[in-house]
Amino acid sequence: MPFGLGFGEVLLIFAVLLLLFGAKRLPEIGGAMGKSIRDFKRGINGLHEDRALEPGDEARTPRTATTKPEAEKAPAGDPGDEELRRLRQE
Repeated sequence: MPFGLGFGEVLLIFAVLLLLFGAKRLPEIGGAMGKSIRDFKRGINGLHEDRALEPGDEARTPRTATTKPEAEKAPAGDPGDEELRRLRQE
């Protein structure tokens, strides 16, 4: 049996759960626990997949906001801004 529990111990635990929650609630609780475990496993597998990606793999990396770098932004109207941008690009 799992966790080193015998048949009698598992039966006792089940009986206590039945007394605490009732026969109607036990299937709901079991279903909720199963769903939680599945979601947890999916999350863990997702982390493993993310770590397995190579740095150059663009297909599966999350996309970030597409903003232009400071040097490529539109001029603010000051002629000095354009020269600063040109110097940063060099």
